[in-house]
Amino acid sequence: MTIQEMLNKRAQAWDAAKKLLDEKTDENGKMTAEDATAYDRMEAEIQEMTDQIGRMQRAEAMDKAMDEPVRNALSGKPGQQAKEEGTGRASKAYNDAFMRWMRVGNSGVTPEIRNALQVGTDTEGGYLVPEEFEKRLIMALEEENIFRRLATVIKTNGERVIPMETARGEAAWVEEEALKPESDAAFGQIRIGAHKLATRMKISEELMQDSAFDMNSYIAANFGRRMGDKEEEAFFTGDGSGKPLGILAASGGAEVGVTAAAANEITFDEVIGLYHSLRTPYRRKAVFMISDATAMMLRKVKDGNQQYIWQPSVTTDRPDMLFGRPVYTSRFMPEPASGVKAMLFGDLKYYWIADRTTRTFQRLNELYAENGQIGFIATQRVDGKLILPEAVKALKMG
Repeated sequence: MTIQEMLNKRAQAWDAAKKLLDEKTDENGKMTAEDATAYDRMEAEIQEMTDQIGRMQRAEAMDKAMDEPVRNALSGKPGQQAKEEGTGRASKAYNDAFMRWMRVGNSGVTPEIRNALQVGTDTEGGYLVPEEFEKRLIMALEEENIFRRLATVIKTNGERVIPMETARGEAAWVEEEALKPESDAAFGQIRIGAHKLATRMKISEELMQDSAFDMNSYIAANFGRRMGDKEEEAFFTGDGSGKPLGILAASGGAEVGVTAAAANEITFDEVIGLYHSLRTPYRRKAVFMISDATAMMLRKVKDGNQQYIWQPSVTTDRPDMLFGRPVYTSRFMPEPASGVKAMLFGDLKYYWIADRTTRTFQRLNELYAENGQIGFIATQRVDGKLILPEAVKALKMG
């Protein structure tokens, strides 16, 4: 079944669920136990289809990324020496040397290969990944990490200090020739540093020696899944100690725009309140961020005209919508419960992700030798902070 067919099937299931809810809900807003069970079953099926659509879209994007050539095709006129593009980690020599080292280790590389790798030597005994290969790693990270697609990603070589306006100046009405009042803006600073994130993976020696084994794709996919998962958790819930400061943090995270009356229910008025708690300039590019449990809750909410506010997607290039703005779900957003920030609405470009230098790999030749395996340690340094808290508002449960 194609993605479009799944989207059509989900839209039909949602129409059926809405019809059941409308027809079986009495004037007091209640359903019989049997009808409620039927609706919950239909809603669970819709959520399963939503999850499957997401998996299919990620797999399609990954296939497209992996089908791209690792390097540009050779071009030029016969008889002319091809000019190598790029230097350092961007060069073909470095890329070829790195991939050779990954397969055979230090003992199997020639002095020429070892010399080529010197430009990417890491202080901890590994090598910086080639630029072309890093593009694959980042693509894989973005497939596993929705936050990277919505936030602002910068590269840094050290700590970045970001000036931030903490208080705005104001104009005032004055009489002719009267003294003009002073009103200066106040500025503070936000510092973005780097926190180390690492993972260890093992590959059998037989696979490494098999020329048909696509080592690049395997490592990129595993790196992206592991690092992307742990990154996204920190971007949402990190406390800033040894990891990024998450957007849900009590201090430095999204500001509370609305507090719901209940701990397990969200009303139409509360969603409207959240929408309008965000200033107009930020609403133009704002998105909703929720958990799957919150999504199931919002699918039942109606406006004053008894129309459902949830707008399911029917095309592959468009997410579900609320009030004309995209809705994204993450398993790291908390489910509705007393006191938690269950919904975010804002421009996530104001959450900055800082990648320090580049990713590195170390090859462990002896540690798993008895098991016939080669180990690799992948390392990256990253930080993240919401640089303007007023750009993202939260709905906090009562």
